[in-house]
Amino acid sequence: MARLLLDFPEDQFCYSTPMSVRVTDVNAANHLGNDSMISMISEARARFLFEFGVAETERDGTGIIVTDLATTYRAEAHARDQLLFEVGVMDFNKYGGDITFRVTRPRDRKLIAMAKSGFVFFNYKSSQVVTMPDDFRAKFDRVNWID
Repeated sequence: MARLLLDFPEDQFCYSTPMSVRVTDVNAANHLGNDSMISMISEARARFLFEFGVAETERDGTGIIVTDLATTYRAEAHARDQLLFEVGVMDFNKYGGDITFRVTRPRDRKLIAMAKSGFVFFNYKSSQVVTMPDDFRAKFDRVNWID
């Protein structure tokens, strides 16, 4: 039994993207490796941000920095499996929030993994955490706040 329980509100998933498990993503146990899953989650995050018009780093040096990542695995995935990464946001605060992920295999509707990635806005020029920009906040008006 998993020591960590990740359960996210359905209405917060607002983006999805498919990805294939490559042969190089498979480990010695013949399933999708943890390191590759983390890379795929990062790719899903980047696609999500791009789709919503969020630049990795703005001209003033402000960008998003990942603060933590929690992942629970529910089933194995194998080479050439097509996976669907559903992405959402929740638990906003003054400086950031969480990006959530549900990874499924549509072929058999199997839940493969759930993940949560904490983030804050960070100014890379001043090396300081900064408040969430208003234009980012406006993109996700249904998100809960935990302040």
